[in-house]
Order: sequence, then structure tokens, then C-alpha cells
Amino acid sequence: MTVRAVLWDIDDTIFDYASAARGGMHAHLEVEGLPAAYASMEQALAVWEELTAYHWARFAAGETDWQGQRRDRVRAFLGADLGDPDAESWFERHLAHYEAAWSLFPDTVPALDLLADGYRHAVLSNSSVHHQERKLRVLGVRDRFEAVVCAAELGISKPEAGAFHAACKALGLAPEEVAYVGDQPDIDARGAVEAGLLGIWLDRNGLGGRPELVRITGLEELPGLLRRDTRFGAPDTFG
Repeated sequence: MTVRAVLWDIDDTIFDYASAARGGMHAHLEVEGLPAAYASMEQALAVWEELTAYHWARFAAGETDWQGQRRDRVRAFLGADLGDPDAESWFERHLAHYEAAWSLFPDTVPALDLLADGYRHAVLSNSSVHHQERKLRVLGVRDRFEAVVCAAELGISKPEAGAFHAACKALGLAPEEVAYVGDQPDIDARGAVEAGLLGIWLDRNGLGGRPELVRITGLEELPGLLRRDTRFGAPDTFG
């Protein structure tokens, strides 16, 4: 069956999350001061990244809620038993710096432009609708997507098949009519394939090593890939 729509991940796929997260926290700590537990800014940034991954995994597994994972990150990072208001206030101050560093990848808008006429578009993210809707509006691309479907509201997250199927339902399409593009080989590409979609791994760092997955290294490769409609038996990369 022909692919009629593209589902998109956001963070580190169309939005340069890694750069914004690092730059935003760096700016935040320059204002707040480096906590005494850290010998250097680099150490603090590395620990924040590790804590973010850990507490996001807890959120995705249903062990905590959206606000809870934020508060827990702050407490663990500072090594302080802060009350909810203080932890939330610290995180909100960090958010201001993080959001000031937001940017799309340079290949995002050109790819969306090239695919605008031939494909419908929506978002599936392991985040919250409020957060991702706002991000897309600030970045100027919200009108490119028919729907924004997120784990916080669904109660299930990628790579569970139900998350992908909910996004397909929002488009009114069968899974085999939808491609999913994301930066995580297992959560995104493999999860999409197992749910019956065309899963595409956006391997921006050129890691390779997953020949069973359809892989691209930049969004400029996506239009040609989709128009070849190579759902099964696809090679490791496209150029």
C-alpha cells in the first residue's frame, strides 16, 4: 500500500533538542551558579543529561507524571529535598533559558516544503501536547501538521504499538499507509515497523550498524526514499 502520510518525532528529529538543552542549561547555571557538588560546568551538564534520560524513561513507563519527572530531575541534580513549589520554580527558570535556545534543524523546513503536496503530516511524541504544541508554534511550523499526538495524554508511549496506532487513527489512515521518522532506532524506527508502519531511522550522527532498519542521515534524503516507496527489504542507507 502506498505511503500517504508522514508521522514525525520532534526532539532531535526536526528540532535540535540536544543543542537547546545543553545551551539552555549552561546559560541557566551561569545565572543560578554552579552547585557545589560539581567540579565543572561540563560535569554538571553531563549529569543533567543523564538525569533527564533517566526521569524521562520513568515518565514513559508510567512511574511518574509530567510535572513529577521535572521536579525529580531538579531534586536529584541539586541533591536537595526541595518542596514542589521550589523545584518547579527552579525548573521554570531553567525553561526560560532552554526555550531561548530553540531552533529547527536546517533541513527541516526544506524537507517539509518538498513533501507538502504529496503527503499529509502529523506528530507523535513521547512528551505532552501542551509542551509540543507550544514548541511547534514558537518554531513557526505548527500549521504544517494536521495533528499532534503525545504520550502524556495517550497514557502510552513509543515504542508501544498503541501509540503509533493512535496517531494513525488521528489521520484516519491504516498503519501501512503511514511512515514514521525519528532519531531513535528502537523507540522510533523499530517500534513503528512492529506497529505496521514504515519506520525510518534518522541517523544524523551516522552511527549505522542497524542494517535491518530503513536509515537516512538527513531529511534531504526523505523525499526520494518515500517516492521510491521502499517499505520492505530496504538497504541500510539512501543517497
